[in-house]
Amino acid sequence: MKFHALWLSASVIALGWGGSAAAQSAQAPAAAQSGSNSGAGKIGEVVVTAERRTTNLQKTAIAATVINGKDLSKQGVFTVDQLQFVSPSLTVNNFGQGNDVDIRGIGKGEHNTQTSTGVITYRDGAATFPGYIQEEPYFDVAGVEVLRGPQGTFSGQNATGGAIIVNTNNPVIGGGHDGYLLGHYGNYNDTGLQGAVNLPISDTLAARVAFDGQYRDTFYHISGPWTGDPNVKWGAFRLSLLWKPDAHLSVLAKLDYDYLNNGGYFGDAIINPQTGKVNGTGSLFNFANNWHTSAIDQFVRSTIKIDYVTDGGVDFRSVTSGATSRSAWTGDIDGTAWTGPTAAAPTGSNYMIDEGVDTTTLSQEFNVISPSKGPLTWILGAYYGNITYNFPYGGFEIGVPHGVYDEDLNGTNRTYNWAVFGQVSYDLPAGFQLQVGARYTNWFTKNVGTFYIPELIPYGYSWSMNGSEKGNNLTGKVTLNWNLNEHNFLYAFVATGAKPGGLNTPLYFFGGYMPPPFKQEYVTDYEIGWKSSLFDNHVRLQVGAYDNSFQHFQVIIPLPNDPSFFSQTEENVPGRTKLYGVEGSVQAVFGDFSLNAGLGLEHTELGTFYSEDPRVGTDGHVCNPTKGPASAFCINLGGHPQTYAPNFTFNLGASYNFHLNDGDTLTPGMTYSHISDQWGTLFDNRAQGDYLAARDIVGASLAWTHNGYVVTGYAYNLTDDHYVSALLSPIRLAGAPRQFGVSVMKTF
Repeated sequence: MKFHALWLSASVIALGWGGSAAAQSAQAPAAAQSGSNSGAGKIGEVVVTAERRTTNLQKTAIAATVINGKDLSKQGVFTVDQLQFVSPSLTVNNFGQGNDVDIRGIGKGEHNTQTSTGVITYRDGAATFPGYIQEEPYFDVAGVEVLRGPQGTFSGQNATGGAIIVNTNNPVIGGGHDGYLLGHYGNYNDTGLQGAVNLPISDTLAARVAFDGQYRDTFYHISGPWTGDPNVKWGAFRLSLLWKPDAHLSVLAKLDYDYLNNGGYFGDAIINPQTGKVNGTGSLFNFANNWHTSAIDQFVRSTIKIDYVTDGGVDFRSVTSGATSRSAWTGDIDGTAWTGPTAAAPTGSNYMIDEGVDTTTLSQEFNVISPSKGPLTWILGAYYGNITYNFPYGGFEIGVPHGVYDEDLNGTNRTYNWAVFGQVSYDLPAGFQLQVGARYTNWFTKNVGTFYIPELIPYGYSWSMNGSEKGNNLTGKVTLNWNLNEHNFLYAFVATGAKPGGLNTPLYFFGGYMPPPFKQEYVTDYEIGWKSSLFDNHVRLQVGAYDNSFQHFQVIIPLPNDPSFFSQTEENVPGRTKLYGVEGSVQAVFGDFSLNAGLGLEHTELGTFYSEDPRVGTDGHVCNPTKGPASAFCINLGGHPQTYAPNFTFNLGASYNFHLNDGDTLTPGMTYSHISDQWGTLFDNRAQGDYLAARDIVGASLAWTHNGYVVTGYAYNLTDDHYVSALLSPIRLAGAPRQFGVSVMKTF
């Protein structure tokens, strides 16, 4: 359960896919289909860009899942949500604008602007909004890379769990007017149209235009005196320009605009206010609200990548990115139309939120990259980034319940960081290679703002939340690689990562008390791995094991005397938090048959610390996070698993091409994903709804290819598994129900 913070409370609830459409529909054809069948029914080379140069995944010391644009469509991946069904050790808990992406159980502990994410997302080489507006659709995508484990050298802080890299298709100079159109229709009136076209302008300049539009009726049947339009309406546009005036210089510019109207972020109550019991899954899509609902994200992002390669092969690179967004959310956040008292809220349980947050990001990275050939390769880099969250006056209000306490927030939160980094690789005898990388980061965060509660007599009450915090960290990676032979690659490394500290928010139920700042989080990761190509490159295998140790692990501790659950502090676990596991994946191609599978086994264990669960009350004694003492109310959470960290994940996909007359093909495909049970809070209290049952998601498709057309029948969640995806006290969020439909794609 993510106890709801108020400094960006986050616009945080979106259910299931929040509007993603064709679960198994054909997707944009990738410009470069690395990893697809490569003649004679073999697997083509799969490349990864995690280390700022393009390298063969089978020869790179990193645990990663890499999926090209063609295979994204085969496996039903249209947004970040579906990545969890095709990659081991990955879970995505969709809180709307505030998605919680967890890799190996590490993600964003709380959705506010002060808490850093543990999994950073890159779009076309630039970091995106950290943890917010992640529902951006995958259209005209060249590929997605899911990097597991701390990425301390190249991604720096905010990547203690890993990173996700999304690369869209680039223009092709001299490539002709190539492109595609894709439309689909499915249940819930799920309607969409996307497309892209390459535009050669001259022998040195080309453009690419891509768009995506979607509409879907809501999944939910909501009763009660609520208002609003709950249906999903998305629109997105991308313009790309590529200029290559000579053999040395390349300038790639991309401009994205997205309008994402999610209709609202709906969830039913975890605890039925009238019975006091945990609701069953039958109410996940059927419940009552009594407040107006709407939820709209809009953003503009521009990225410019400049490469200048010398005659000697040294690449001087600049990546500049800027983005501005508006996130607005109004809704019922108790999941019922009940206004009477409950055990948790004796004065009434009618909670609402009405917020609008403006965000601006700016980043600049410089790289100097050596040629890839030779016994010695290296890369040097420098980075600067800042993020500003602006809370306009009157644009952020929470009623607890509405009309009793209305909290108005006005102010700004700014974060800055700069870093220098580098990595050196040197080839040793007998196929060994030594790699050493390091990154130094300096960070700073500052709040300037006020809280105001107009209901506090006689004239309302306000207090300042001004403050600042700063720090630095050194992270890196030392790797020993061994190219045993052409088909087998082994590696072992130790890597470190860090999440910056930050400022806690004022506790308005406690007189505006400002808890002390929380410290940086550090992780040390030990990994070994083996990658192999078998059966004349018809099968590829990746196996790895890892052991992570966290110091000052960041957690949210709720305030036990706050009946609304809306006040909490972020603390650091005093003891060592551990997680370890094994992962494996395999890809196989034999003629027209393709198969892929992934598996993750993990154990997580929090260090010793104590906290009171506000849902079960208090005995009035102080519960010290470090010393306790343990009691029925002061709970020792040491040894408890990390939230949203399933012990077992498994995914499987398979397809076969049947060749018909006149060159047509018929391709049936299936996908299966299992994510084991997990906990939504650190307290592991079944009676309070903390337990999240395992989910088994089955998908199927049947595609007919004819004269440049691809007609696909698709289905997602065939068994209509109703499951709780995530908790956001006091509501819970549902995964997407069964969806099915037909898509038609035309390439040209």
